[in-house]
Amino acid sequence: MSTYRDAGVDIDAANHTLDLFKTAVGATQDDPRVLNEVGAFGGAFSAAGLGTDPVLIASMDGVGTKVKLAAQLDRWDDIGRDLVNHSINDILVQGARPLFFLDYVATDVLVPETVAAVVTGMAEACREAGCVLLGGETAEMPGVYTPGSLDVAGAIVGVVERDALLPRMDAMAAGNALVGLASSGPHTNGYSLIRKVIEGHDLNQPLADGTTVADALLAPHRSYREPIDQLDALGVDLLGLCHITGGGFYENLPRVLPDHLAATIDTAAWPTPALFEQLVGWGDIAFDEAHRVFNMGIGLIVIVDAADAATVAETVGGTIIGTLTDRGEDAVVLSQ
Repeated sequence: MSTYRDAGVDIDAANHTLDLFKTAVGATQDDPRVLNEVGAFGGAFSAAGLGTDPVLIASMDGVGTKVKLAAQLDRWDDIGRDLVNHSINDILVQGARPLFFLDYVATDVLVPETVAAVVTGMAEACREAGCVLLGGETAEMPGVYTPGSLDVAGAIVGVVERDALLPRMDAMAAGNALVGLASSGPHTNGYSLIRKVIEGHDLNQPLADGTTVADALLAPHRSYREPIDQLDALGVDLLGLCHITGGGFYENLPRVLPDHLAATIDTAAWPTPALFEQLVGWGDIAFDEAHRVFNMGIGLIVIVDAADAATVAETVGGTIIGTLTDRGEDAVVLSQ
């Protein structure tokens, strides 16, 4: 007699996986706005009292081929954290704070401990951000995914008052300052190039800063919610935020700027982290390519009035890295 398990799908393993991460997920749902329990067909979240003129901001993303490196090194604890923090930052740049998160984990053969490690990382990141991990899907699909592979994706929903939406392009002007906040590594971008560059190299070798290549590559994506909350608490007038993700400086900054302004950045204003120096050296990667693919040590850029720049940098441990200028031929101008 043929069974589902014979076909490569183990329902018992799926149930065991849920048992392993149910407590971690449940800890994010200790919130009166959550109206049902883990395991329902759909998560229920009360929209009452979200604000006087609330706008919901939603985003969906994955962690790209960083999962291939995690699989290669069999280190899964931070992949879920990567996904949640990346998503938080993507809605943060529009002024929103997260309400809830939904995840999707897919693999060829379900390994409960691996999936539980990924989802537990998501739950921990959600809890730190005051975000509910409201639900998700775990899929076992032999024949679709290659042996030993795993992929993750997630959707986030947040809220912001309409009058607090970012960016405020109409308020931006030449002379506004750009303050950069440090990244925690490549975050979740550029790993297809990274995996090509590191082929044949010992990932356990130390970098100039003392960390190993493997540790630096798998460092979890930093969340910028806390420093932006600090600036809001101070009453800083934020004009815009830019999350440096896929496309680096060249592709992301134009998304938050009006057509008549350009971002002029001095890349010598901050030290290039050791990992990026190593990757650029191993791959013989040109300056423009490196800053189009990687964040090169800057994960978020805050756009403020020049008079506020020093206070912003001091408050969040950032660095003034450039200014807005009248746009000429290019929307982003990087100097070495």
